[in-house]
Amino acid sequence: MSDTNDRAAAAGDSDFAAMIPAVRMSAGWTLGGLAAGFAIGLALAGTAWGPGLAAGVEAVGGLWLRGLQMAIIPLVATLVVTGVVQTVAAASAGAMARRTLALFVVILSAGTVMAALAVPAVLDRIPVPAGAALSLRGAQAPAQAVPGFADFLNSVVPTNVIDAAARDAVLPTVLFFILLAAAITRLPERPRQLLSDLFAALAAALLVVIGWVLRLAPIGVFALALGVAARSGTEAIAALGHYIVTITAVGTVVMLAGYGVAVWAGRLRLGAFARALLPVQAVALSTQSSLASLPAMLAACRSLGVRSTSAEFVLPLAVALFRATGPAMNLGVAIYVARLTGVVLSPAVLLTGVVMALVTAPSSVSLPGSISFVTAIGPIALAMGVPVGPLGLLVAVELLPDLMRTLGNVTMDVAVTAAVDRATADRSDGAD
Repeated sequence: MSDTNDRAAAAGDSDFAAMIPAVRMSAGWTLGGLAAGFAIGLALAGTAWGPGLAAGVEAVGGLWLRGLQMAIIPLVATLVVTGVVQTVAAASAGAMARRTLALFVVILSAGTVMAALAVPAVLDRIPVPAGAALSLRGAQAPAQAVPGFADFLNSVVPTNVIDAAARDAVLPTVLFFILLAAAITRLPERPRQLLSDLFAALAAALLVVIGWVLRLAPIGVFALALGVAARSGTEAIAALGHYIVTITAVGTVVMLAGYGVAVWAGRLRLGAFARALLPVQAVALSTQSSLASLPAMLAACRSLGVRSTSAEFVLPLAVALFRATGPAMNLGVAIYVARLTGVVLSPAVLLTGVVMALVTAPSSVSLPGSISFVTAIGPIALAMGVPVGPLGLLVAVELLPDLMRTLGNVTMDVAVTAAVDRATADRSDGAD
């Protein structure tokens, strides 16, 4: 069970959580399709008729990939609306909720900016294997033109949101739906609930569509892998290993920052926090689920002296709305794909990626990791002018980086809970 499977189950909108369909993509079969595709592609690489056969098979993978892409824009739009409505509802719960949400924003922003600065620097020093990069670059459609800062500002507000969505202009489309969601929260209760339910139902229906496409993931990944291996040989396998290490390192930085938050803001001893987290991290590794780790997180907070009133409020909110590793690792993936496909990342493009990673962060709900991988990273890549084609292969190895996503999330969840508890206690002491 992926860490991304459990968020709506803990969210305040139980009606929306009930709408989320049970969608699964078999990681084992998908990895098997990846391995088989690479094996057959490598065998075809040295034959005279291999390239033509590989191109024909890869076209099947292209159909599968377009099936994933077709729902990205409408799904993100509906999820943004439901995410903003849920976040506003959570903020109205009181001072502790607002303090918690503010800390979420600070941590997510810091992690995303870190990824924007660190991942390009790392890839400069330890670049993607050249053969795989050239092969994938040749297989992709031309990327969008790299905008300057003035182009970025001019593109933020759409003149026609339907035209913007049709052109895959994700940032102005998402901005429109954020404003629409904010307007919905200001309506009287009856129309507000009506529109909230409408967008939630649309999101659930779109998830069903994506679920149908993901059932074909072993076939689609097999076809894509065969074509890539036939062109680039073992370089493609090396690129996947390089990708796993790079993206996992981003999540590791976020996880380690959790220890800093616990010590600095939560005023906990480093050794005590690390020991209390060991059982939580063991559960997180075995389940890949923040929700399944919630009892262990509550026990860790008790052992650290965090008040039960704080832990029982902050931890469920964190599981529902906060994924500390999400925006940073998602942006890291988009930057990696940009390097694979030869897209030049100007400061304006990186800024676009940072903004998109942050504004779509609340929109991820109770989705399997395979779905959230595409729906979270796809909008970031599209906004940056990065081809989304390689995501069809990278989703097959997301199981490994997802372990670090879960570890980082549960570590930061407990750290944030301790920090909010300490801040609340200090305010209470000051009031006395």
